[in-house]
Amino acid sequence: MRASFFKLLHVPAAALLTAAVLLAGCATPPKDPDELAIYKENNDPLEPMNRYIFEVNNGLDELLIKPIASWYNLMLPDRVEQGVHNVLTNLNSPVIFANDAMQGNGPRAKITAERFAINSTLGVGGIFDVAANWWGIKHHDEDFGQTMAVWGVGEGPYLVLPVLGPSNPRDAVGYGVDSVMDPWGWVLPSHLQWINYSRTGVQGIDLRARNLETLDQIKKGSLDFYATMRSLYRQHRNDEIKNYDEKSNNVFTPSASVDDPSVKKPQLSQTN
Repeated sequence: MRASFFKLLHVPAAALLTAAVLLAGCATPPKDPDELAIYKENNDPLEPMNRYIFEVNNGLDELLIKPIASWYNLMLPDRVEQGVHNVLTNLNSPVIFANDAMQGNGPRAKITAERFAINSTLGVGGIFDVAANWWGIKHHDEDFGQTMAVWGVGEGPYLVLPVLGPSNPRDAVGYGVDSVMDPWGWVLPSHLQWINYSRTGVQGIDLRARNLETLDQIKKGSLDFYATMRSLYRQHRNDEIKNYDEKSNNVFTPSASVDDPSVKKPQLSQTN
């Protein structure tokens, strides 16, 4: 979700997060050498605060987001749901193109530009992914968090952000930069900004609807749901940074084992 909504969200969110960090403090490093090694590997010094926010987010998901996503999945025919998803993906193209360019990846920038031109015209505003279906030009995702990683910026400690979920300082900054780069927030006049807010909301529901069964399976199969999601998030982001998903049609399969033995090998659908 990288629409102009984050122009409003990220400044106060960053301030609240900083205040929460100062109030919550860090987890105390264990003295046992083996436990200390695990503590450092987890790179989660704010774990008490993160777990609290994670539980709040999980509660919000169970009470509101998941029911809406379930209804969305049930009520919309598959073709309509796919069409909505295609439009949302197409609208993200300018930001993806900018990050392709900033990473110095000309071939991928060319792919993004071609997809946007084809799908915006022949695809009727992006409703149909004719670029992929007719010419085999597959979608890929890029964001400023990935761009900073390519530039050599470290991820920093693990963070769980309110509503947004798993993250780290690098990706949190990336969300904000992507929102500022998104041209649709600047094109629409102020009295039509509700369109961008609606786009952000639909994008979140679309993503949740596409992972209903997967997340349920992860939750049921996890001894520690928090630790499982932390491991999966890091694997996912590392694979995205390495463009691991380019040949798999953007379906993420964890490529490495994780510390939590409860983790199964799910597939988290991202874009198709």
